Amino acid sequence: MVVLEARGLSKTYRKGPTPVRALDRVDLDIERGRLFAFLGRNGAGKTTFIKIAATLLLPTEGEVLLFDRDVVREPSAARRQMALVPQEGKLFYHLTPREHIREYLRVRGVSAETTKSRTDAILEEMGLLPYQNMIALRLSGGLQQRTLVAMILATEAPFLFLDEPTLGMDPFARRQVWEVIRKATSRGSTVLLTTHYLDEAEQLSDELAVIEGGHILYHGTSEALKSTMGREVRVQFAGTLRPEELASFGKVFAERGRTVVLTTRASVPELTELALARGIEITVGPVALEEAFLELVGRGIEEEE
Repeated sequence: MVVLEARGLSKTYRKGPTPVRALDRVDLDIERGRLFAFLGRNGAGKTTFIKIAATLLLPTEGEVLLFDRDVVREPSAARRQMALVPQEGKLFYHLTPREHIREYLRVRGVSAETTKSRTDAILEEMGLLPYQNMIALRLSGGLQQRTLVAMILATEAPFLFLDEPTLGMDPFARRQVWEVIRKATSRGSTVLLTTHYLDEAEQLSDELAVIEGGHILYHGTSEALKSTMGREVRVQFAGTLRPEELASFGKVFAERGRTVVLTTRASVPELTELALARGIEITVGPVALEEAFLELVGRGIEEEE
């Protein structure tokens, strides 16, 4: 069942003499219970899409239906079905994590008994119990972000918008949050996630879309996107080799003082022999979503316009 449906969605910002087309006739469907990753560089259009779908911004053209409710014509009905972690959300500095979660649930109309049980559970799941009574002013940036995400996940809303939810978190905290997000989808919530951490999208998503310049370039699974490259193996040499030596094996590029070849499984023995002959350390692994994104868009996800 499709729970979010965008048709012909466009948004033009009129700042200065030249209008900026942030979204250009975007069509997108997201099915119930899926974790959908929406990927794009800064300025590609993904945050504009989320703001429109979450009733925070009006589109220039087109429509978004959330559980069959038009988010422009029936914003109140749509809001009752959703919860949102905005990319630049802020806490009340004088409240503790426990108070933030509790008060947010009460404002949403959750009963006192359910609020307590959900608050206790999410504080434990998110690793916030040691900090539950510390005012937000004294929390690190990563703990503040964890508190924001905990507030949203505690709602158990049918649709969750998570815009860069693990931004600023350490690797351990990120993986802890991943597990709680997985639990949310297993309970039946649908999640729309944006992230610049492509390993996060690869680990979590059932489906993903890549947006660039306001257009959807790809919609499908991460595995299907990687398969379009025709190269399933990443071979990394701990040193620099001349690109012309490796060009016949596949795509060659330099990365942090190392030489990387994206190639096929059949080429691995020959590349291994070359590394042994040169006395160079070699690492072999599957092609990651990062390489597929670079191939599709032509630039890395961290690259600015």
